[in-house]
Amino acid sequence: MKFSEQWLREWVNPASDTQELVHQITMAGLEVDGYEAVAGHFSGVIVGQVTEIGPHPDADKLKVCQVAGGPEPVQVICGAPNVVAGMKVPFATVGAVLPGDFKIKKAKLRGQASNGMLCSESELDLSDSHEGLMVLPEDAPTGQDLRQYLGLNDVTIDVDLTPNRPDCLSIKGIAREVAVLNQTRAEGPSCDPVRATHSDLVDVSVKAREACPRYLGRILRGVDLSAETPLWMQEKLRRSGIRSIDAAVDVTNYVMLELGQPMHAFDRNEIQGGIVVRMATAGEKLVLLDGQEVELTDTTLVIADHEKPIAIAGVMGGEHSGVSPRTRDLILESAYFDPIALAGKARHYGLHTDASHRFERGVDPELAREAMERATALLMAIVGGEPGNIVDVSSEEHLPADAIVDLRERRVADVLGVTIDRTTIEEILGRLGMRVEELLKEGWRIRVPSFRPDITIEVDLIEEVGRIYGYNNLPVTQAVGSLELRAESEARRPVSAVQSYFVSCGYQEAITYSFVDPKTQALVDPERAGIELANPISADLSVMRTSLWPGLLKTLAYNQNRQQRRVRLFETGLRFVQSGNDIDQQPMLAGVVTGPQLPENWANGRREADFFDLKGELESLFDLLGVSVEFAAAQHPALHPGQSAQLSLDGESIGWVGALHPNVQKKLGLDGVILLFELFLNPVLTGYVPNFKEFSKFPEVRRDLAIIIGSDIAFADVERTVRQHAGERLTALRAFDVYEGKNLGEGNRSLALSLFWQHPEHTLNEDEVHGLFNSVIEALQQELGATLRS
Repeated sequence: MKFSEQWLREWVNPASDTQELVHQITMAGLEVDGYEAVAGHFSGVIVGQVTEIGPHPDADKLKVCQVAGGPEPVQVICGAPNVVAGMKVPFATVGAVLPGDFKIKKAKLRGQASNGMLCSESELDLSDSHEGLMVLPEDAPTGQDLRQYLGLNDVTIDVDLTPNRPDCLSIKGIAREVAVLNQTRAEGPSCDPVRATHSDLVDVSVKAREACPRYLGRILRGVDLSAETPLWMQEKLRRSGIRSIDAAVDVTNYVMLELGQPMHAFDRNEIQGGIVVRMATAGEKLVLLDGQEVELTDTTLVIADHEKPIAIAGVMGGEHSGVSPRTRDLILESAYFDPIALAGKARHYGLHTDASHRFERGVDPELAREAMERATALLMAIVGGEPGNIVDVSSEEHLPADAIVDLRERRVADVLGVTIDRTTIEEILGRLGMRVEELLKEGWRIRVPSFRPDITIEVDLIEEVGRIYGYNNLPVTQAVGSLELRAESEARRPVSAVQSYFVSCGYQEAITYSFVDPKTQALVDPERAGIELANPISADLSVMRTSLWPGLLKTLAYNQNRQQRRVRLFETGLRFVQSGNDIDQQPMLAGVVTGPQLPENWANGRREADFFDLKGELESLFDLLGVSVEFAAAQHPALHPGQSAQLSLDGESIGWVGALHPNVQKKLGLDGVILLFELFLNPVLTGYVPNFKEFSKFPEVRRDLAIIIGSDIAFADVERTVRQHAGERLTALRAFDVYEGKNLGEGNRSLALSLFWQHPEHTLNEDEVHGLFNSVIEALQQELGATLRS
């Protein structure tokens, strides 16, 4: 919110300079981003009038002008294309100093004397316009100092408002705050009702009453839009960052800045029948004031006539119904639109307007009539016209009711850390526009004014008391309380243990958006529909992720596009799955690997990371966490059919690991072999509690075994069978050779195993080991159909 300090002081004029005022506003919770002079530093510039113009004898593009403003007319050489006799312009006299310390002296241009300089807006640092001289109104007093005439000893203050303070998106709102802080009153211009001079009424029909609980319309006949907007209004708009367009648009913008109520003016002759406030029909098209044609959706609230939409409600008007110099009759609109109904609509069409900025945050529902009267009076003063009666279509049941909030005196002291006198609290709330509805035993029942939609609960009121009382007046106190240590299960590992493990393996931790591209998500998780956002940041961040893979793959693509071949990323975060009417938020662990297994140097080879490298790292993680996770070959739509496995814990599926499917990889534009894993985080964080076990002093016994089994039999099945029949003294089982060849027969492979036994109390004898070894062989033959390899 940008505004002129002079404009603010027309409403409330505290006894403080600019710097003190800015500090005061900031400390009240309305952070001032900055302030700057409305014009460059210059002196010696007056209002001059060009009385005569003649051609320059030696230059076609220069003119010899006679300029009045001082004791007597002087000759000035000017090359501006818009200079004409009789016009009034800024005139820098001899001795004047312009911005940049540029001093005006007597000079000769192509042999002709020039005693001063006629100025454009850019030469005075008023704006960037340098297309011609700055034209002043005809009634500008010739000879008066320009700074004094335009009120240029002023600054523009820029306040960065949080979304919960829409009441301060106007001079009235800021003035109300400043008045409260200085214990004075803010007084603005009167908005007395304008008497109707004709009986014409706007035909208004509101079909979407929830989205538009209040709509006001008024006909203003016989206006002259060729009339120029007064300079004082143009300057106030300019200093607020809005350029002057025409009188009708300028007045509606002025009222929006002054009171906070966005308005719109339609050309009555372009309206067919009357005004209809309704939801758009999907596919309807509308050309907006900026020339952009949009295709409307059925969730968009529009202002229409009896044939077509003429504006997107609360966002922007249509080009066809906009005012022009030919317009003679206006229809003025002042309405209250539900913030929820308008939320995100401007962004959906690639727009952001001053009106949408205010309506999305919440406009005072009681402000519409006051703004209508103010705009009518201003328009009549500038463009003339005959006003009709206001047509007010309101749905009281859909208008927001004033909030009623109970405030406890003791709670104020608890939260702010200081006891504030009861009378002081009541006086602060009264200045803020709050009304005490009822005195309670422990405090007050407060009615919140309609212009403060952000105050809904007790702490909101306490915050108001605190900021007006003054944050600097609150004492620094130490919080006192008892903290009990919560019992933590020894079997439960912290997430930081997982993160530290991956970092030690050379991974980088990634943190990606929870919002992802629906197209990417459909590639990696086609079986789940993502939850669509009602108000997405952009089209490629419009659904909640059902997997961490889309974000990681996008990050991988970003790195590969910057010539990073070796990428190892992991992420811990939530995925979001629709479960009936609820959203299930599930903690996940995921990672992506591509490129060489080891960093490039003289000692390492250049072998690319493969499925078994990633599987081994996950197995090491599970050993660290104390959980027994099984890997089983299975197919996932996003993974390579021959290089993917499902992870299971206690018979329940907890995740997947594998290489990215070639088709998915091609669509995402990724290079190399891409390895992925993703699993539920909570199940693997709880494992067994480590116990001390004494090392055996007795020798270990090893037996090797070579068997032929079917190629479709997983090693996990072999391992399970061996451990079940090898006895409790088996300390290790290792596969040291795998072979497949024609001599073994189709569908077979050879597997060589080493089994290790060790007893903690004595040396195992041959008979003990032989019995266990034979049990293993017999079990492999019977359960898996294995045969000994000779």
